[in-house]
Formats: sequence, C-alpha cells, structure tokens
Amino acid sequence: MKKMILKDKQKNIILCCLSIFIACIMLFPIYWIVVSSFKTNTEIFASPPTFIPKEFTLSSYTAQFEGKSSILVTFGNSCKVAFSSMILSCALAIPAGYGLARFKMRGKKSFIMIFLVTQMLPVALILTPMFMVYKNLHLLDTLWAPILSDATISVPFVVLILRTYFLALPRELEDSARIDGCNTFTAFTKIMLPISYPGLIMTAAFSFLYAWGDLAYALTFITSPEKRTMTASIYNFMGKYGIQWNSIMAYGVLLVLPVVLVFIFLQKYIIGGLTNGAVKG
Repeated sequence: MKKMILKDKQKNIILCCLSIFIACIMLFPIYWIVVSSFKTNTEIFASPPTFIPKEFTLSSYTAQFEGKSSILVTFGNSCKVAFSSMILSCALAIPAGYGLARFKMRGKKSFIMIFLVTQMLPVALILTPMFMVYKNLHLLDTLWAPILSDATISVPFVVLILRTYFLALPRELEDSARIDGCNTFTAFTKIMLPISYPGLIMTAAFSFLYAWGDLAYALTFITSPEKRTMTASIYNFMGKYGIQWNSIMAYGVLLVLPVVLVFIFLQKYIIGGLTNGAVKG
C-alpha cells in the first residue's frame, strides 16, 4: 500500500511539473508582450535579448492617451460595440434557443444545420455582401456596422449553446409552473431564465469577447480614426517611417486586459455553462 501511495505521489509530482512547464511555454508570449511594453524600441531588438528591461520607461503607455484616436476614445468605441452586440445577440438568441429546445416544428433539424454551417463560413466570404448592404443603408463609418455584423455572427453560436443548455433542464419545472397558473411566456421568464443564469452569463461573455476582439468588421466598415475600435486602432502605430513596437506592445496589454478580467471574474459561470450545456445535444 505504501509503495502504491509513493508511486501516486511521484506521478502527481511529475504531472504537476509537466503542467507548469507547458504553462510557462504557453504564457511566455504574454510575458514578452508585457515586458517589451516597458522597453525602448532599441532594447526590444537588442542581441542577446533582455528578459527584464534595463531602461524602464512608461512612454509607450503615455503615448496611448494622445491624439484624436487616443485609447480613451477607442476604448469607449469598443465598449459600445461589444456591449451593444452582446445585448442584441442575447435578446435574439435566448428565445430562439429556448424555442428550438422545447417546441416541435417542421424543419427544426435543417434549421439547426443551417446555424452550424454559418459557423464554418470565413469572415472574408461575407464582408463584400455586408459592405454593399451597409452602403445602401448608409451605415458605413458608423458603429452600427460592426455591431450588427458581430451580432449576426454570434447569434447562431449562442443559439446552439443555449439550445443544448435548455435541453438539459428538467421539463417538469415548466409543467409545475403551468399547474400553478403560468403560461408558456411567464414560465419561461419567471422559471427557466432565472435557473439558466450560468448558461446566459457564459453566452453573454462569449458574445462580448467576440465583438471585443473583432478586427475584420471594424477595419472594413469604419474609416474615421476617431470611430475605430481598439483592435482596428492598433494600425495607428504602423507608419511609413517605421513601426513603434513598444507602443504596439503597450496597446496590446491594454487591449487584452478586459478579456483577462472577464475570464477571471466569470470563469466559474463560463465553465459551468459549458459543462451543463454539454449533457444533451
């Protein structure tokens, strides 16, 4: 018995060391971005490379708050696009996911298959049709263009995730609500939605993060620098006279920071929503 315990301990130690080694490899690019953001451009390309800045500088961060397209403006634009797309996606996808999970209808499998196909389409394939539509609707160079585009892409994903999540919930809860006098709508709003909050938070987080990290739509449909989001404004540091690498690294740190905070504070809801929604398909 003691030999078995020792072997298990040794196995756990080896697995822990291996996990730490793999984590260090995966996290090293993030460490390098953060460290390079405090370096000068000369030190970034120094040979041999320095893993700790010799000349610690904050000039790359202070430069983000200058000009018409400062990070305060682009951060506000990204928040408007991400939150609006998230609200629109959830408002459309939550009833659709519940309907596909609970009600019988003709062509439901084909409908779900179409949603799956939309997830396989590359963004470049739908850029031109969307550009023509937004041009006719006079939505080009407005925040509505990336908001609608991001919502269009995230709605099928949210519907598919929520459908499996609603399928995993017991139908007896709705039957009990109807016995107590609730109709289908009130049973949905007062019973099913409150107990589905982990799945709702998870899908809302994914919708927000998708819109936050979007580059193709924001770069294609918005031309004014003061209207661009953070992902599109990173090209401001790429000029014809060179690339400001330390400013790009600092901008990348500020761009990734909200994503990291979302995963830190919502990780239990994201993991719980994914695992609970994986019970049924």
